[in-house]
Amino acid sequence: MSSPVNNVVPGLAPEVPLTLPEPVERTLPNGLRVLLTRRPGVPLAEVRLSIPAAHADLAVADVLSAALFSGTETASMTEIAQRLQGVGGALGAGADPDRIAVSGNSLATGLPELLEVLGDLLKAADYPDGPLEVERSRIIDSLSVAEQQPDFQVGRALDARLWGDHPYGNQQPAAAEVAAVDREAVLALHAARLHPTGARLIIVGDIDPDATAAAVEKALGDWNGAGEPRRMAPLPDLAPGPLVLVDRPGSVQSAIRVAYPAVARTHADNAAQHLANLVFGGYFSSRLVMNLRETKGYGYSPRSRVDHAPAGSFQLAAVDVATEVTGPALAEVHAELRGMAERPPAADELDLARRYALGSVKLATATQAGIANYISVLAAAGLPLSWLAEHSERIREVTPADVQRVAAERLDPDRAVAVVLGDGDQIREPLAEFGEIAAP
Repeated sequence: MSSPVNNVVPGLAPEVPLTLPEPVERTLPNGLRVLLTRRPGVPLAEVRLSIPAAHADLAVADVLSAALFSGTETASMTEIAQRLQGVGGALGAGADPDRIAVSGNSLATGLPELLEVLGDLLKAADYPDGPLEVERSRIIDSLSVAEQQPDFQVGRALDARLWGDHPYGNQQPAAAEVAAVDREAVLALHAARLHPTGARLIIVGDIDPDATAAAVEKALGDWNGAGEPRRMAPLPDLAPGPLVLVDRPGSVQSAIRVAYPAVARTHADNAAQHLANLVFGGYFSSRLVMNLRETKGYGYSPRSRVDHAPAGSFQLAAVDVATEVTGPALAEVHAELRGMAERPPAADELDLARRYALGSVKLATATQAGIANYISVLAAAGLPLSWLAEHSERIREVTPADVQRVAAERLDPDRAVAVVLGDGDQIREPLAEFGEIAAP
């Protein structure tokens, strides 16, 4: 006779404190700040370089970052690629309104060679006309495709509405602006901005910090350049006003974006804000997802996030829905925002979000790349990696009353900015119920 089946689901294991490695910090005589973190287990090394470039021409910065690896005064693009491949390495670059960033990885034993390649590029990148034209054309093609996509269009309109003349108000150049970038402009930006003052180099991996510091000094100790890093102006306060309607004739969907205030990472309410965002719309079990996706069937992936940018912080809810339910969907977003203050999370609802938050941090810091990314993000805010463990402990202490108070102060639709992209002829009338409507 078989024994009865036990259908009792075991409880979740208790949460344990987050443990993180301790970075070793050095500053080279040329001003380059270096953060070295030993993380053994995998014989690799992750590299992140962040160079301040606030207020740079974004079109030029995009071309520069794409063409940085095209060649130097002494090495071709092919030769650079071969040097990196020889040590299992790779490098890439990108630009945003705050910085020009280079990231990559290699075998730990090949790190000195990767650093030498990086040093050669920083000191002597030549941006030859042929490869530069290829990269410029690639960016133009990519932008031309992106500019036809609803998410790109509504994002551009939202940035302009939120931040106006601030550099964050225009975070993507137009294809025509990129087409006008020439080699002289790229060389001028390199000379003006790619210097070590204010720059940060982060290395995480199976490394010896002393030996790695010596390799960094050898490869980058003579990297110099004129100029001081320009600092980004703080973001202006969110200014509520008319709902912005971006007309996309014939669209079968509407893209709804609602932005509202947030506190900075360093604010005492940040942990409560983190959990409030999760409960509202920050993960699959959130109220926004359960309402709009599971109950109403309005949209597949409603979501909410907190953005902590170097210039400031804000929160954003994003919902993409069928045209015919645009008005009802926006009404539900507003109702859920108000509901966070009117209906504070029960203990089990908050605990589920808390476990998700703590687990996400542990997953994100389980790899060398994750540690490197966190160090880079936190350093941009002037915070050490140890802040992450402190934040996790603060998350453990958040109560339902804390979430309710922060939600009442921050998740208020009357203080929010709304931008909706869709077929104006179909959605203008239902959106008029929410007040005045403005064009972008």
